[in-house]
Amino acid sequence: LERQVALDSGVLAIAEHEGKIISTDTDKIILSGNRDTLSIPLVMYQRSNKNTCMHQKPQVQRGKCIKKGQILADGAATVGGELALGKNVLVAYMPWEGYNSEDAVL
Repeated sequence: LERQVALDSGVLAIAEHEGKIISTDTDKIILSGNRDTLSIPLVMYQRSNKNTCMHQKPQVQRGKCIKKGQILADGAATVGGELALGKNVLVAYMPWEGYNSEDAVL
């Protein structure tokens, strides 16, 4: 459940193609694919709509080969692509009256 919540939150940077990491910096990751080179920008201390700080930390090293869908950078409250809320946190998932639009993690 923690991995799926982190993926659905949109705070992770995920590889869209296979390739090799050319360089990793605090503000971007450069990925070399089959015929093209992609520059993946990372969020650095930006303000969100809810007045919180958004930040992404790169999780891949230079020279590593990656696959499509692999986690490139962690976001807020995630470690290794999984939700990290702390020790001994009890989480309950509750759909409200069967509607998906009002689901919540409490």
